[in-house]
Amino acid sequence: MEKVNSVIRQLHALKALTNNNQRLFEMVQSDLSDVLSSPYIKPDEVGRIADSFDAIMINAVASLDYVEQILSSDLLKMTDADRVQLLQEKEQESKEMVAEIENKMQRYQEIISFRKLQATVNSRIANY
Repeated sequence: MEKVNSVIRQLHALKALTNNNQRLFEMVQSDLSDVLSSPYIKPDEVGRIADSFDAIMINAVASLDYVEQILSSDLLKMTDADRVQLLQEKEQESKEMVAEIENKMQRYQEIISFRKLQATVNSRIANY
């Protein structure tokens, strides 16, 4: 019974980790293109923005690869409890990556909104 409970906990943690990473990929894929294609993002900023999101995505993929190795390899002698703990740690890390992406997206959306407002104000001043 304990072994079944452990497997179920591993599956739940793995599902949560996978869902978080899927959300990460979808957010970056859709929202990042909106940010990068905005006329209010300067050309010299595009590379820095893309690099910062790329670093998070590389970390997410590496984390998934590590989890895959842990779950599919018997080389590391881990107990089921150790695997569950590791999966839960990786799930927490993925939640933090999602939060980081959300914060970055919000920050860039605020920058775009500010610059749009600034352009509107500047065009009104020029009309007077």
